[in-house]
Amino acid sequence: MRRKAIMVDLDGVLITHPDADGWSANLEHDLGIPPALLHDGFFRRHWADVVHGRAALRDRLALSLADIAPSVSPAALIEYWFDNDAHIDKRLLGELQHLRDAGFELHLATVQEHERAAYLWDHLALRDSFDGMHYAASLGCSKPDHAFYRAVEAAVQIPPAAIFFIDDKIENVEAARECGWTAAMWTGGSTVRELMDVMQWEYR
Repeated sequence: MRRKAIMVDLDGVLITHPDADGWSANLEHDLGIPPALLHDGFFRRHWADVVHGRAALRDRLALSLADIAPSVSPAALIEYWFDNDAHIDKRLLGELQHLRDAGFELHLATVQEHERAAYLWDHLALRDSFDGMHYAASLGCSKPDHAFYRAVEAAVQIPPAAIFFIDDKIENVEAARECGWTAAMWTGGSTVRELMDVMQWEYR
């Protein structure tokens, strides 16, 4: 049987948050850190290096927190962040498991740094549900760069035409299509099989 893979994005697809402001919605109340300061002091200045594997998360957080919240340790913020950004869509996960049982390989294709990738894979046990996890820090590139999709193809050894991909960002979907993947925009309003039918991707 020819191998076929379903590639799934994480944040905004398999992992969603009940609050529109995401994991940092109560950050100032709980840890005393205004989200805007964290964005400017860490994400805007350091995230590109961290998420592409060029710098360690804890090292760059330590630099930022020394300026914006010296009483909060990198470990405390990481624990808060990861715990509050771990809402798995159980309905989607259940459907994906049925597809895996039907013979599809399941892979995660996501923009993550090393520590959260390990947390999701091991602590949340996504390793039990997926055949592989391919993420920005391990590949040195991120969506929508075509290099990301080519690196994933090389890792799984599956041709583009045999890959079906769901993502919540249109630029990532369009880039995947440019690379020959069958890709669909995920809004949560359809099942994966329905999207396969819409895209006329043969999965039987």
